[in-house]
Amino acid sequence: MTIHSDFEQSPHYGKGVALVTEMLGPQFAAGIQAAAGSGAFAADCAAIALETAFGAVWSRPGLERKQRSLVTLGILIGTGKANELKNHVRAGLNNGLSVTELQEVLIQAIPYCGFPAVAEAIEATVAVLRERGLVDEQVKTAKDRGML
Repeated sequence: MTIHSDFEQSPHYGKGVALVTEMLGPQFAAGIQAAAGSGAFAADCAAIALETAFGAVWSRPGLERKQRSLVTLGILIGTGKANELKNHVRAGLNNGLSVTELQEVLIQAIPYCGFPAVAEAIEATVAVLRERGLVDEQVKTAKDRGML
């Protein structure tokens, strides 16, 4: 398996790499580029993510990055994608979201997604906030309290 050269030739691919670097940092960007260029299983998935999700969609005019982060967080909470949610909590913080705004996204999701989905999202969000030093160990999740 090899990456299709047309991905790397696409102007969206280059935009995607630049945007991922800005939103998630150079280490994350290097990792996804290495995956895209590896020729291994699912390499094209990483290339498509760079070209399409980041290069074509996230780079569009019409919404600011902070707004796109809010939309993405809501979708990931609703679909129960906790691991990907962690990446987008990191991106959201880098895009200017505050801890209060992240908490409000979680609250907004409760009536639409339900408490179980939000409890898992809180777990993922708190993990990132702890890693960033934005909350301490006194902040307890349902899992920390032995409820999940």
